[in-house]
Amino acid sequence: MTFKSPSTPSHLNPMQWQQALAVSRDVCARVFRDGGKPNDALASFGVSGAGNDNLASVNWDRAVDMIAEEICAHPMAHAA
Repeated sequence: MTFKSPSTPSHLNPMQWQQALAVSRDVCARVFRDGGKPNDALASFGVSGAGNDNLASVNWDRAVDMIAEEICAHPMAHAA
């Protein structure tokens, strides 16, 4: 039996998800520190509001999750 964290999407490796969350938290912290808003952080990763009717209402918590989902959505290139 395998157990996953309730916050980890079921289709992802938990380690990959935790690393993606760490990167997205770091990015959001930098944007926040520089006076930006959550949608500025989303724009830096090219995340559009396709799933959200009102992108302006996205809070930092949701922005972190959306960026982590975007990071996990694309496979990373392997070095030769």
